[in-house]
Amino acid sequence: MDWNDLFAALALMLIFEGVLPFLNPDRYRKMLEMMEQISNSQLRTMGLVVMVIGAVLLTFIRSGSAT
Repeated sequence: MDWNDLFAALALMLIFEGVLPFLNPDRYRKMLEMMEQISNSQLRTMGLVVMVIGAVLLTFIRSGSAT
C-alpha cells in the first residue's frame, strides 16, 4: 500500500462526509437529532457493520486490481 492510497481514501471519506450537510443541511440536523435517540450499543453495532462492509469491499477491490 502506498501513502497516496491512504491520503486518497481519507480525501474521499471527507468528501462523502460533507455531501449531506452541503446538499441538505436541514435533513442533516434531523438525522443528528435522531442519532441522539439511538443507544450506544446500537450505534456501535451500526459502526461495526459499516466497517465490515468497507473491509469486504476493499478486499474485493484490491483482489480484483491485483490480477
